[in-house]
Amino acid sequence: MTNTSERKIEELLQKGSPCLQSECVTFTGTLASMTHKQAMELVTQNGGTPTTSVSQQTTMLVVGEEGWPLDDDGQTSQKLQQTQERQEKGQDCKILNESEWLHLLGLEERRREFHSLFTPAMLSKLLNVPVSKIRAWEKLQLIEPVRKVYRLPYFDFQEVASVRSLAELIESGASTVHLKKSLQRLNGVLDGIERPLAQLEMLCRNSRLLYRDGRGLVEADSGQRFLDFFSDEDEAETDGKKRKSPREVSPVVIMHPARNRMHGNVEETQEQLRWSSKKWYREGCRLLAANRTQEAVEAFRLSLIEDPANADAHFNLAEALYRLNNLSGALERYYSTVEIDENFIEAWTQLGCVYSELGEYDSAMQALEIALEVHEEYPDAHWHLADILYQIGRHDEAVPHWKMYLDHDRQSPWAETARQRLLEANVIDE
Repeated sequence: MTNTSERKIEELLQKGSPCLQSECVTFTGTLASMTHKQAMELVTQNGGTPTTSVSQQTTMLVVGEEGWPLDDDGQTSQKLQQTQERQEKGQDCKILNESEWLHLLGLEERRREFHSLFTPAMLSKLLNVPVSKIRAWEKLQLIEPVRKVYRLPYFDFQEVASVRSLAELIESGASTVHLKKSLQRLNGVLDGIERPLAQLEMLCRNSRLLYRDGRGLVEADSGQRFLDFFSDEDEAETDGKKRKSPREVSPVVIMHPARNRMHGNVEETQEQLRWSSKKWYREGCRLLAANRTQEAVEAFRLSLIEDPANADAHFNLAEALYRLNNLSGALERYYSTVEIDENFIEAWTQLGCVYSELGEYDSAMQALEIALEVHEEYPDAHWHLADILYQIGRHDEAVPHWKMYLDHDRQSPWAETARQRLLEANVIDE
């Protein structure tokens, strides 16, 4: 926390009465630790008065930390603007971020929960974002893992939540100019604004993540169109130049040099013919994140033609095949992944999940146990192993795995399931 924030909290704590005594509190943005209703109940319990809007009586505004307090048009929320205007006029109205508010209430455990580190699968459950999109953001360097265990990344919750919010705003057509100004206005209200500003710049620079209208990809502010190889529009505009877009045909016909020659389509695909294995891999990640799964399959296959030992490409191809319900194909590619890298933890875990779906529980548990041999604290593997043991009636054996999972996650739907299973087993969740 900044020195200013610490002083604000110290003043409140020195009152000698309930920490929110005489405070009129409202909230803006999405809270990471609880719902607004739960937060309002806590305000009442600690001597304050909760309100749903900013008024002359408001003395404290709490800014949620799941994403940003921004409206759909990219402007800062009306509540935040009103509070800042009141402060500029010299009125006494404090602005605390969610972490500071939890510290004030003595809820350090809640505060630590959403400042913990999470795997892609855990974040997917917490933020309702496909795992493939989280992995694509990592490949595009929009998010950076705080640490890695072999290939398994652990991310900071707030950084991923930030990218999700910015990407959704841009895709919905929010002005990037307004977004930049709004983030700059948040400087001093929330810590670490430099990172989301950098994320915003990268999102804007990467045209593939800009919003899509009925005719294809378009830059939010300028209206400039970008080439979309899989669009059926007659023309696409990129870098100020108009080009003919390829005919709407199978991605393999568009992409693969040998097939292109067979179909006489070479002139239209000179750019794709120069793409490297790495570029096809990135394209596959982008397509998978955009739910264009069949096209992603072809992109990953093309990447593997030149680089068949790329374990990440095999893994992502397996993920795409799994989404297409091609379980046998997914199994083969997950096995290809661990043959190249025997410590590829996520691949072992996914093998366990696929075998579980097929009802082959012994094979599923063996794969998950291998994942835990590589990384004994891996939360996802503990959760899936516990779930299988529960399904086959070995509830007592599942208990330590549910408990291990809860050591890493207390918020997501997976965590709620783990708590319910422990209650069924008459085990107290400490």
